[in-house]
Amino acid sequence: MRTADFDFILPQDRIAQHPARPREAARLLVVARDGQADATIADLPDILRPGDMLVANDTAVIPAQLRAMRGEARIGLTLDRPLPDGSWHALARNARRLHAGDTIRIEGAALEAEILAREDDGGVTLRFACAAEDFSGLLHQAGAIALPPYIARPEGPTAQDEADYQTTFATHPGAVAAPTAGLHFTPELLARLDARGIARTLVTLHVGAGTFLPVRADTLAGHRMHPERGEVTAQAAAAINAARASGGRIVAVGTTSLRLLESACAPDGTIRPFAGETDIFLLPGHNFPASDLLLTNFHLPRSTLFMLVCGYAGTARMRAAYAHAIDAGYRFYSYGDACLLERAALERAA
Repeated sequence: MRTADFDFILPQDRIAQHPARPREAARLLVVARDGQADATIADLPDILRPGDMLVANDTAVIPAQLRAMRGEARIGLTLDRPLPDGSWHALARNARRLHAGDTIRIEGAALEAEILAREDDGGVTLRFACAAEDFSGLLHQAGAIALPPYIARPEGPTAQDEADYQTTFATHPGAVAAPTAGLHFTPELLARLDARGIARTLVTLHVGAGTFLPVRADTLAGHRMHPERGEVTAQAAAAINAARASGGRIVAVGTTSLRLLESACAPDGTIRPFAGETDIFLLPGHNFPASDLLLTNFHLPRSTLFMLVCGYAGTARMRAAYAHAIDAGYRFYSYGDACLLERAALERAA
C-alpha cells in the first residue's frame, strides 16, 4: 500500500483550535455497516447498549516540551519515553548540533543532561543529571505540554490548554500527547453512562512523541512506528473478557486504547495481561479481533491514524464518512469532533 492512497483534501479551517464546551457537546458521526448518522457525544448513553464496555486510556500528559542550550546553540527537546536504564529517548530540533558526550543545560530549572546517542531521524538518547525522585518536580518546573503543531499557539500553550489537554481518566503520568478521544468525557457523562449500565475499564498507553511525526515513506512498508509503553492489567483483561462473554460489545475509546488491546489480544479475541512496549502498525488487512466499536477523533490526511480507521471500518466507508464530515463542518483532530465506528469485516490488503 502507498502512503498516497490515504490522502484527502482537508481545509485548514477544519482543524480545531479549541475544544467544544462542554466537552460532550462535540459532534459525533456514527459510522455503522448499514449507514451513518449525525449525533453528539452527549448521545452516547443512548447509542450504546447496557452491557457494553468502554475501554479508556488513563495515561496523563506530562510537560514533555523542554528548551535547552548546548553552549550558545538553542535546542528544542520533546521527551518521548523513558528507557529501562533510566535514560530518556527524545526528539530534538537542531539535533545535528548534538553529539554523544555533549552536555546540555535545561532552561527553567537547575538541570543538565548528557547526550548518549543521536539518531539520523532527530531522535536522541539522554540522561538527566538528577536524582530520580527529583525529576518530576524539575520537569514540571521547566517543561510545557507538547501541543500538536497544527494547534496554533505562537506564545506556547496556555493555562487553559493545560486543563483542556488532559482527559478525565488521566491517572498515570507518562504521555507526551493526550489520548484525544478521552477528552470528550466529563464526570456528568460518565454518570449517565453508569446509569445506563454501560461498563468501563482502564488501560494505560503512554503516547510518545512519534505520534506527531508524518509518514515520510512512499509505501507503508517503509514506515516505522515508534514504540510506546503500555499495560493491560490482569483485572482489566478479565473485565473485558467477561463483558464480551456476557454479550456486551467492547468499545475502544481512542486509537491508543485500540492499539494496546490489539497488542494484548490472542487470535480468538481474548485479551491477555500485557506490560511492555508496542510498535504495532494497524492497517487495512488486519482483522481487529479485540473490539467491536471504536470511538475516535477525525484524523489528518496520510496519517497512521487515518490508515488505522480505514483498516478498522473499511477504506471506502471511511472515505465517505470523512467526505461527509468535511462537508458538514465537523472539526478535526485533537480538539475536534469524533466518530463512532463499527468494525468492518476483514479488508484484504492490496
